[in-house]
Amino acid sequence: MTEHTAVTGELARRTGTDAADWFLVFKARYGMHVVLRELARVRGTGDVVTQVLTCATAVDPIIAAGLRPVYADIDAATAAIAPSALTTDAATRAVVLQHTFGIVDQATALGLRAAADAAGAILLEDAAHCVGRLATDGTGAPLADVSVHSFGIEKMLPTRFGGAVWVSPRLEPELRGAIVTALGGLPTIGRRLDLVTRAYRTQNRVLNRLPGAVSRPLRRGLVKAGLLEPAIAPVEQRGGLPHAPAAPSPYMVAQAAAALPHLAEQERLRSAAVGVYVDELSDVVEVLDGARSRQPLVRFPFLAVDEVAAERLVEALAQRGVYAGRWYRPALFPGALDAAAYGYVPGDPRLAVSEDMVARLVNLPTNVSEERARQIVAHVRELVAD
Repeated sequence: MTEHTAVTGELARRTGTDAADWFLVFKARYGMHVVLRELARVRGTGDVVTQVLTCATAVDPIIAAGLRPVYADIDAATAAIAPSALTTDAATRAVVLQHTFGIVDQATALGLRAAADAAGAILLEDAAHCVGRLATDGTGAPLADVSVHSFGIEKMLPTRFGGAVWVSPRLEPELRGAIVTALGGLPTIGRRLDLVTRAYRTQNRVLNRLPGAVSRPLRRGLVKAGLLEPAIAPVEQRGGLPHAPAAPSPYMVAQAAAALPHLAEQERLRSAAVGVYVDELSDVVEVLDGARSRQPLVRFPFLAVDEVAAERLVEALAQRGVYAGRWYRPALFPGALDAAAYGYVPGDPRLAVSEDMVARLVNLPTNVSEERARQIVAHVRELVAD
């Protein structure tokens, strides 16, 4: 068995799908780009309904494919598009089902599936935060037409690069054939990019140990020179993508093949940490209802009382050695350098829930032991009480 087959076979085993329907990519965003590019080519240009509570790199593929991002408000319980807030029309080509932080909500998935069907659009599942998990119907069958998974930085696996795309065998044949052919024919990343991604872990370790006044300009210089592959490149805050779509190198595939068999234990670790946070923080902060299901989340989200309190909490926790995340503050994280490219206007009253959550979100690490989670809880409780 090749390592490529090992990866697609493990993804298929976990999801009850066929390994032949899984395709490996350099990064999940490039897999999404290929899917949307072929969608635009086969069905014509139009709109993709997505959300602003997300990373810019989840919207860049829409723009790069020649489609237009249209934003719908989210459900405060799940941080995914609320089916009731969704408006589609003849121009709608896709609806994005984002499992934010790894919250997979069946009611949301069913609602968005129905909306996509009514518009004649595809349901595109963004499962970047929950690799190897799909939204399913009551029979266990996958709901999405295409599902995109990430092996990237700060996701469920320690692999840092790579991703996978599942294409439903039930998708309309012409579109499915175009997507499958394009994904299956991707060239492997070049030698330079392969070497740079291999060096990423060491580079980051060194840069993180340097004073900020030294590491920040050095990091920017390395990125500009093409010697460091960043989590988010400057062009990816302007609606673009720095590379053409590509397949992962053999090294990346080998990393994924080694990590995937340990995903179940990683999920148990994270579910346990989520359980501690739910049990011991729900009385002092606003916990998302979707997080209460104790799924294996990539980060544990909660809401501070306001934006100022959220930022103060993140900074205070950092001073205590706790990496509390700002995902996704500001909207289209880490922020759009060219807002016009994204078609997003802050203050849109139709996105009130999204913008409230953007302002107040704080998230905690879940790849920690229950003991460490309790230590983090103690810090949060003390800081919130001040």
